Amino acid sequence: MVRLRGVMAAAVTGVVILGALLAPAATAAPVPPTAPPPARPPVGAWAPAATAALHPGVVTETAGGGACTTNFVFTGGDRTFLGQAAHCAGTGGATEINGCDSGTGPVGTPVVIKASDGTDRTGTLAYSSWVTMQDNGESDPDTCAYNDFALVEIDAADADDVNPGVPFFGGPTGIDTDGLPPGETVHTYGNSPLRGGIGGLSPKVGVGAGDAGGVRSHEVYTISPGVPGDSGSAFLDGDGDAVGILSTLNLSPLPVSNGVSDLALALDYANANGGLGDIEMALGTEPFTATPPGIPPTAVAPPAGPPLPPL
Repeated sequence: MVRLRGVMAAAVTGVVILGALLAPAATAAPVPPTAPPPARPPVGAWAPAATAALHPGVVTETAGGGACTTNFVFTGGDRTFLGQAAHCAGTGGATEINGCDSGTGPVGTPVVIKASDGTDRTGTLAYSSWVTMQDNGESDPDTCAYNDFALVEIDAADADDVNPGVPFFGGPTGIDTDGLPPGETVHTYGNSPLRGGIGGLSPKVGVGAGDAGGVRSHEVYTISPGVPGDSGSAFLDGDGDAVGILSTLNLSPLPVSNGVSDLALALDYANANGGLGDIEMALGTEPFTATPPGIPPTAVAPPAGPPLPPL
């Protein structure tokens, strides 16, 4: 597997490459949770989608870790968070992919949020599945390998600049809780700095190709795979529901597929163990559309992908 956080230096010029590793032996699949109702703020509480500086898809740079793409907006009481992958705060070697024993920055680690208006905003790592699993002595191999979710708290002074909508596609309209059947279409928006700010390369369409780790991770093929810096990107299903977050580039058993951590299960774990109270995902203010106006249908057609396993 390849973790897809970018390596930070004076500029993002490197990538984190991991050798192909065997996944831990599978255990009984967790029962998909009943997702908490997404947060519905009062009308006008969010910044307009067209001008918001902070939203899904902006880049974060975590001190001691790497550059990643944010996925969804979350709220808890009067606190506002951007989701990212837990491994974005990883401090260990490139082959460390097990969240239960990999090096990671602690909760409280500073995070720079690269706002879309060109400014840098101050964030803080408020929750990490890796930190939580290590603190709790988590031992389930599938949870350790595939629970890859973190929350970056946005400074209260910047909360008025937030919109929860996913660029290009809109949504999310809710949280998917029934997994990703093979062949189901997905939509994602990655914003790796390696793309040099070329927005047309960020939105992609893909197709589900099976699960790993029980149902904690979904294998997907997109027209082009996620690259370092895309880690944490949002994945939506064909209805605009939030399915998961980009975690890995897989070298086997499905070459050049991406592993997507299941959001419903990751959020359920965070709410049960993270100590932040009830965290909810915020709904997008714009409707989801699989075929945005003015975009040729061929540009958002799902790829053929590999032969799919039988249902």
